[in-house]
Amino acid sequence: MMMPLLRLEEPRPVVGQRFALFELGFRPFYLLASVFAALSIPLWALQFSGKLGHPYLAGPLWHAHEMVFGFTLAVIVGFLFTAGRNWSNQPTPTGWTLAALAALWVAGRILVLTPYGVAAAAVNVAFPLLAAVALAIPFLKAGSRRNYFFVGLLVVLSAASGVVHLSQLGAVDLPAFPAIAVALDVVLFIVAVMGGRVIPMFTNNGVPAAGAIRRPAVEKAALGLVLATLAADAAGIEGSVLVVLTSAAAIAHAWRWLLWQPWKTRSVPLVWVLQLAYAWIPVHLALRALAELGLVTSSTAAHALTVGAVGGLVIGMITRTARGHTARPLRADRFDTACYVLVLLAALVRVGVPLTAPAQTVLAVLCSAALWSAGFGLYAIRYWSVLSRPRLDGRPG
Repeated sequence: MMMPLLRLEEPRPVVGQRFALFELGFRPFYLLASVFAALSIPLWALQFSGKLGHPYLAGPLWHAHEMVFGFTLAVIVGFLFTAGRNWSNQPTPTGWTLAALAALWVAGRILVLTPYGVAAAAVNVAFPLLAAVALAIPFLKAGSRRNYFFVGLLVVLSAASGVVHLSQLGAVDLPAFPAIAVALDVVLFIVAVMGGRVIPMFTNNGVPAAGAIRRPAVEKAALGLVLATLAADAAGIEGSVLVVLTSAAAIAHAWRWLLWQPWKTRSVPLVWVLQLAYAWIPVHLALRALAELGLVTSSTAAHALTVGAVGGLVIGMITRTARGHTARPLRADRFDTACYVLVLLAALVRVGVPLTAPAQTVLAVLCSAALWSAGFGLYAIRYWSVLSRPRLDGRPG
């Protein structure tokens, strides 16, 4: 009996070849945020040094707006759409809906560079509002009351962005930067809540003998003092009240962090990056108190939060989330570790040099921008294929 020369079989699907960028919220928003971080900060550094002119939102206002309502908000929305599906066991935006929201975010980044201020305002107010609606639907269906406050915080961010734009357009007699300060407090609260939920857990999972713990009294004090600071900023309260609030908050968050046993995580990059990033929160709060006393600049305090805490937590979480939700090992490789080091060094340079050598601030900004851009640029290059291809195990998401 002759054997057939050719065996015909049904072709097997090749896992990882389908375009999957819009299959879950973290995918487009992490990629967009990392690309934007790599490109926008060098652009701002050139503006800061006087080598470039200013767009519609002039200079520092553009930089502050885009760091909060561009980069940070994109990561928050991507994270919440991803985690929200797990918390509620309900679908969050995917496919064309997710693509439309990502396109709206991109439009916001472009419009602030044009003379079309009204269009820029409309788009930048609409994005967090629509994200809030998209998040509220699964939470309400599931009765996930524990997470309703995230919807409210997105609405507050929308309102803060609206105040910035209305102020810039001359439609309201309100300064723009207090709205930025309130938005930063909202971001601080979000990262403090999420840090408290995941960092002790990741520490104990990654370093079983670490013994990271949470104490209810410390948790309530740390989060409550951030909310009190937010309320004070919203009410325009300054002086001794703000010094007391931010000093107490710095102590509470430092205590909280020490309970997580950070020194035991030095051999696990996927964990120590989150621990080191969180350490910038008490530093930020302490610097805010000193800034209120006139001992340091408010910019230095703000960058301890935005570059140190937010930047560090973002680079740590977007690598971990991308790995976990694409069925890859939860283990940082050398590229991930390089991203962590670059971003955390960017924070150290941006905050440390102005504190110790104020005359070198412009050079520090340029060096910090280069480090930040390299860290997030490396992430975008390394994770493009991860974020745009299906999970390795073939499951949806």
